[in-house]
Amino acid sequence: MMQTPPRVLVTKIGLDGHDRGSRLVAAALRDAGMEVIYTPPWQDVEDVVRLAQDEDVDVVGISSLATDHLLVPGLMVALKRAHLDHVGVVVGGIVPHDEEALLIEAGVSRVFHPGSPMEEIAREVSQLAANARQQAPELLD
Repeated sequence: MMQTPPRVLVTKIGLDGHDRGSRLVAAALRDAGMEVIYTPPWQDVEDVVRLAQDEDVDVVGISSLATDHLLVPGLMVALKRAHLDHVGVVVGGIVPHDEEALLIEAGVSRVFHPGSPMEEIAREVSQLAANARQQAPELLD
């Protein structure tokens, strides 16, 4: 069991303004005992990296209902450049199955499609947070 609650950034990058799903997931993660930092839509990659660093998050959750998930490989590169490659990244929303492999190959831990149970999302995010905290001290060596 973690001493402090997992810290999760839930956000949207790009021009997709549909935020109902991300708000529902953010509330479910909060109800599961996590600290959730929620942003409004239309964030850019640099903002997400800065927030992840400033807020010391364990996991970043990206919501996409358009094609903005195609920006996530760039986010993964930017997180690594900022020495945040221990932070877990999940993507949720409308992601075509043939594009899911692109995200996983870029380093995304999990893609959640519409209808994914909130309990499954919370369980996976909690596990990713625990993994991130185990990996973080190695970065200081």
